[in-house]
Amino acid sequence: MAGRRRSDQSLREKLRSPGRPGVGLRETRRGFWAFIALGLSSEDAAMKVGISPPVGSRWFRMAGGMAPPHLSPSSKSPSARYMSFAEREEIAILQAQGHGVREVARRLGRAASTISRELRRNAVTRSGGLDYRATTAQWHAERAARRPKPAKLAGNVVLRTYVQDRLAGAVATPGGRALPGPSVAWKGRRHGRRQSRRWGRSWSPQQIAERLRLDFPGDTTMRISHEAIYQALYVQGRGALKRALTACLRTGRVPRARSLGRGKSFVTPDVLISERPPEVEDRAVPGHWEGDLILGLKSSAIGTLVERTTRFTMLLHLPPMDGHGVTPRAKNGPALAGHGAEAVREAITGTIAGLPEQLRRSLTWDQGAEMAEHVRLRIDAGLQVYFCDPRSPWQRGDEREHERITAAEALDAVLAAVQDGVATTA
Repeated sequence: MAGRRRSDQSLREKLRSPGRPGVGLRETRRGFWAFIALGLSSEDAAMKVGISPPVGSRWFRMAGGMAPPHLSPSSKSPSARYMSFAEREEIAILQAQGHGVREVARRLGRAASTISRELRRNAVTRSGGLDYRATTAQWHAERAARRPKPAKLAGNVVLRTYVQDRLAGAVATPGGRALPGPSVAWKGRRHGRRQSRRWGRSWSPQQIAERLRLDFPGDTTMRISHEAIYQALYVQGRGALKRALTACLRTGRVPRARSLGRGKSFVTPDVLISERPPEVEDRAVPGHWEGDLILGLKSSAIGTLVERTTRFTMLLHLPPMDGHGVTPRAKNGPALAGHGAEAVREAITGTIAGLPEQLRRSLTWDQGAEMAEHVRLRIDAGLQVYFCDPRSPWQRGDEREHERITAAEALDAVLAAVQDGVATTA
């Protein structure tokens, strides 16, 4: 048998053990990320593929909440020319039954040289022998197939410095001296307190990626995607950016977490974004709006309305109600912070009701509780309201981008002390 040839043992040096196979093979990990893409938590996805919940949590945390490219559900399956784990299990069984290399090759429909090479390359090398086990062979094959590529930020110091300065919100004096950005300690999975983050000065990864083309038009080495910046922040092993820089990102939530949550009870199937007229998508007809809230410090907030055709933007003033910060809120009473369902409805009605009827065709919002009175809003303002799918605010493409820019310009102090009235910007 190939595993017992003296020539193999005499010519091949005793290899140092690379350790032990990890938990879960490639197929298991691919199935885990497929369940994550469906919205399951890491613990539930782990149970679905037959591993322990702590292992699933570790996989999710080490990958930064996103499936590695070779394990994502959209990635291509390995070519049939490569041996699968099922074939390796068959080889191990047939070899244990005493069948020779040619018999194993005939039953699997493979060349005898392929089976012989598999038995020698991916065998268990402990104790100087060449015993064959399917799980260990699969592990050796996956290790040999890896082609790790260094992170772009790790090998380009100039690009890394450019990204770090803008993520940290660093500013420069008129003389060109750089000032340090916010200093916020990393406190585990969650960000530091929001009051400690000068998030209004920080650049988003998407803004950084787009700005590089303007600042370095002729230098192709100064290019990076926003996804690569996120991976450098969150994925363990990429190591190009400090994890503490995540505190400078604009949200204070746990990064890239997925949950199976449910939609709001006031959102019915007839007002979902899939029911929106087709004319909204091609932007040919004006009068279709997209909106959202921008939350600031001390419960301050403003609303944004973006017209899809002209990109005309209107800001909704949402001042705190009487008693905010003094009187405790009554159960089932209005939100005293000023951005509850009633306040948002009145602000939208007062802002948009004065427009001509042909400019009040539809409004798209996410499933935030501030739109619980959308039925009355439709009656008062003559505006049909549609909602994004649960956990899919990105479906409001125009509004999300305008919100990022507006949030960077509207500092917390301005949000907390804005005067009465409605500001409009083109």
